[in-house]
Amino acid sequence: MTRQPEITPVALLCLATRQFVDAELWDTINARNLADWESKWRPELCHLLDALRYKCVEQTRWPQSRRWDWRAKIRALESCVDRQCFTIVREDMTQAMMITDSAKRARIESQKNEHLIYIDFLESAPWNRNEIIDKPPRFAGRGSILVRAAIEYSKREACEGRIGLHSLPRANDFYASKVGMTDMGKDPDYQDLRYFEMTPAQAEAFIKEAE
Repeated sequence: MTRQPEITPVALLCLATRQFVDAELWDTINARNLADWESKWRPELCHLLDALRYKCVEQTRWPQSRRWDWRAKIRALESCVDRQCFTIVREDMTQAMMITDSAKRARIESQKNEHLIYIDFLESAPWNRNEIIDKPPRFAGRGSILVRAAIEYSKREACEGRIGLHSLPRANDFYASKVGMTDMGKDPDYQDLRYFEMTPAQAEAFIKEAE
């Protein structure tokens, strides 16, 4: 039987009204979230990809997570005890999802080999992503909410707020400038994606800035 998620109230910015609206942070990705991904996210993404193809937009500018299969990802986690999932739900619809891994270690010299929470996958619903639509996203703030969730989870797991991730290229500036993580350069062992890490001090600064 699917467990009921632990729900934390959060706020998203509705870009149509410029007002903050109530949303929920869940500590799971369940069958309902996957149904939203399959019945709403995927058709919307296919429609947007068709539009990009029609406009002859080069594929380097297409959403880099377009081949992710969230149902397969969750199925692969069934026997994993070191993974934790999160979702943001608003208007009875899944707006973003994230999977974290607690088995990784820090690379920053001052934190080297300390435990951290690694953000394995993070994706927003297509209608919330300004890199693939020709109008403002519906809701802003999803990434910051999920980063904070990872920080809080890191603290609960005695990792003191340390988090790490490999960033898709179009998100590099978000993690470097908006979140304030340390850019440790391209990782040749991980598709040459840039690796970012956050120290406990950086985590506290991010939380304070968001308050």
